[in-house]
Amino acid sequence: MFGRRKKKGAAEDAAGEAEQVVDSVDTEADDVEAERERVRLEPEPRPDGPWDSTEVRDPAEGRVDLGGLFVPGVDGMELRVEVAGDAIVAATVVLRDSAVQLQAFAAPKREGIWGEVREEIAAGITQQGGIVDEVEGPLGWELRAQVPVQLPDGTGGFQVVRFVGVDGPRWFLRGVISGQGAVQPQAAGLLEQIFRDTVVVRGEGPMAPRDPIVLKLPNDAQMVPEGVQQQDEGSRFAGGMGQLQRGPEITEVR
Repeated sequence: MFGRRKKKGAAEDAAGEAEQVVDSVDTEADDVEAERERVRLEPEPRPDGPWDSTEVRDPAEGRVDLGGLFVPGVDGMELRVEVAGDAIVAATVVLRDSAVQLQAFAAPKREGIWGEVREEIAAGITQQGGIVDEVEGPLGWELRAQVPVQLPDGTGGFQVVRFVGVDGPRWFLRGVISGQGAVQPQAAGLLEQIFRDTVVVRGEGPMAPRDPIVLKLPNDAQMVPEGVQQQDEGSRFAGGMGQLQRGPEITEVR
């Protein structure tokens, strides 16, 4: 009888352990699903921008027309474009000792992708040996990163950058802030305002999610041909240092 009782108790213990395992698996599955929901939320309202072209009466007023983007112009800034093959896919605003690179992508109609993109960027930088912090900044959730780079003397070092992003209607705008605006975020107020006041022109044509929205040069651009850089291959969201290098310049845009 004692043997039977012991066997029954062991069976009950095993059943209890099985229930715990099932509960643990269910909890992990719930966590994964919750994470998916977090990164696939619908785009949040943008009361302060960036703007869709349908939300602005005259996008060209006070902005530089780059086709897929209308970028605000301020005194003393330089505007550099970044190329991938034959296409212009990004613009960088340089203002004193800081810069912000702007790049727009197609996105699903009812699904934001910035949460997903942040995870991809963070994973890529971490794999390179960099350091990433996810914080809530003036433009919403952003990544503040120390990215490994090779210094001019050949030694290794780190470049501090901020990755910001906003989901819009069928588009996503990413900004990469470098220079003093990244080292001292409080010094990036004007760059952040430029990001907010940028207008995205998605267009009505079909585009695959995450395809870059192609830009064009302004008609009156004064180009500096030397230093043209090709965009590095790899993840188009990785924000590699090749994307931060000097490109063709449009100087003294006002």
